[in-house]
Amino acid sequence: MNDKTVIVTGANSGVGLATVVELARQGATVIMACRSPERGEQALREAIERSGSARIELMLCDLGSLDSIRAFASAFQARYPKLDVLINNAGVISLKRETTRDGFEAQLGTNHLGHFLLTLLLLEPLRAAPQGRVVNVSSNAHRVGSIRWEDPHFTQGYSVWRVYAQSKLANILFTKGLAYRLRGTSITVNCMHPGAVATRLGVDRKTGFGKTVMRLLKPFFLTPEQGADTSVYLATSDAVAGVSGEYFYRREPAKVSRLAEDRELIDRLWFWSEKQVGQSWPGP
Repeated sequence: MNDKTVIVTGANSGVGLATVVELARQGATVIMACRSPERGEQALREAIERSGSARIELMLCDLGSLDSIRAFASAFQARYPKLDVLINNAGVISLKRETTRDGFEAQLGTNHLGHFLLTLLLLEPLRAAPQGRVVNVSSNAHRVGSIRWEDPHFTQGYSVWRVYAQSKLANILFTKGLAYRLRGTSITVNCMHPGAVATRLGVDRKTGFGKTVMRLLKPFFLTPEQGADTSVYLATSDAVAGVSGEYFYRREPAKVSRLAEDRELIDRLWFWSEKQVGQSWPGP
């Protein structure tokens, strides 16, 4: 990974931080895209210490703000001529309905729409790399997910798990739609399931609700390093250099739900997402 530049979103903890550490150990220059400057700075120090690499940088990016995403993409391109790997790792679970700065339901807005816009804005530096790669972190929760077209932002009847499953299905639909549009180019895009990982996802930051449950269940979960393994594999392995549009689990292609392969649904979500974020496909 020497001379390669990587962006990891949601890099301040859990799987994201473990991904940063391993890629930095392998010689990559890694940009940690984080929302919080305080947590980001703390994670940056930890990543440098654990990896033994000084080629790690913190750049602020709030995936719940379209303006912040555009500012991040602009700042990155002003400093780096190419992007070898974009790992769309950040994810949220909102126990109660919340909205992003742009009025999107928080899980769909952050987990899908934020990454959708970020990826479109970074296509130019991805194309400038010898072999650009996009890795989207999804989940097996997509198997029980569907797109609630009559109310995708769940203004009524909010259910944390239905909303989360919807956002994870959207990750795979986005992956397949992007892979189709990038066919014939040097850029690949794949998604993956990290497994059941012991992180703070699902713990309320304000009240701490869920912390006790997570502590009791922790022995049954994977470590963040184990959860990051397939992301790192998709970012680095020559074995998947020509693979695109697939869903991986434990480094192997895995089956997805019927809805995740529905071409009409893939296209419908794509065009809907373009309208939501105000950014169209730039063409080949």
